Amino acid sequence: MVLFHVEQFLQLFLKHLLYKKIGDYPKTHSLVRLIKDTIRVYGIEELKKLYTRNIETFYLLEEAYISSRYMPRSYDKEIAERVLKFAKNVQEVLECLEKN
Repeated sequence: MVLFHVEQFLQLFLKHLLYKKIGDYPKTHSLVRLIKDTIRVYGIEELKKLYTRNIETFYLLEEAYISSRYMPRSYDKEIAERVLKFAKNVQEVLECLEKN
């Protein structure tokens, strides 16, 4: 359930940033699309590097969100802890964007 909540949090934060910058956001649950759109709109190299370095994690979170809605799925405690640490790092970068 942790992965689902992390993905949902990041999804909503990215939608917030896009709305703040351009007055709209894509009506999607795709974390990957939202992060790519945010990179394009803000043009921040640090966010692009974060995505590139962690592309697998973004896809894992998107998959976890979708699968949790349709089928039971569980993840190891270690994975959940890593994802929480990852989310904290992403949150710090996104909070810097929010100040712009």
